[in-house]
Amino acid sequence: MIARLQGRLLEKEPNRVVVDVSGVGYEVHVPLSTFYGLGEPASEVTLRIHTHVREEALSLFGFRTALEQKIFEQLIGISGIGPRLALAVLSGMDPPELVRAVRQQDVARLTGIPGVGKKTAERIGLELKDRLPPVLDEAPDDTEPSAESPEMRDDLMSALLNLGYHRSLAERAVEAALKEQDGSFEQTLRRALRELAR
Repeated sequence: MIARLQGRLLEKEPNRVVVDVSGVGYEVHVPLSTFYGLGEPASEVTLRIHTHVREEALSLFGFRTALEQKIFEQLIGISGIGPRLALAVLSGMDPPELVRAVRQQDVARLTGIPGVGKKTAERIGLELKDRLPPVLDEAPDDTEPSAESPEMRDDLMSALLNLGYHRSLAERAVEAALKEQDGSFEQTLRRALRELAR
């Protein structure tokens, strides 16, 4: 069972990365909270790993912090929530904010996450309310800001659509996020997600 990977970042996308460990490339699915804190390709990374084994596949899910991994593992312990949906939930809001929403059983906030309906949100609130640790706000590691590139808008749209948001909602969020001209792709994507969470 793989529990930890340390190596060089080969590829980086909003929901997956490839980590080179001694010449072997491991595909790891990550939530946006982890994606934000990773450096650029070729940088060194360390990820906590949850190995998910099914009959037809072995999948790796990676996390930057113990809190992210704990939330993920608690989520997949709920009936009807698989690893992909758990990753979507973690990507829908920052971990400390997610813990607060769960503890307050804030169904409205939770149903704002693509793939999470009212019944699922209620189940998450009921089952995890007392099982998640109290947290302080974590300051995510920001990458260095870069000037907006011509591909920024397309990349943002692609990331939001891959996360399950409807095109019209994604377009409005991207427009709002791009009004602030400074920031890297990760920072701008975070602004777009904040818009969607309103």
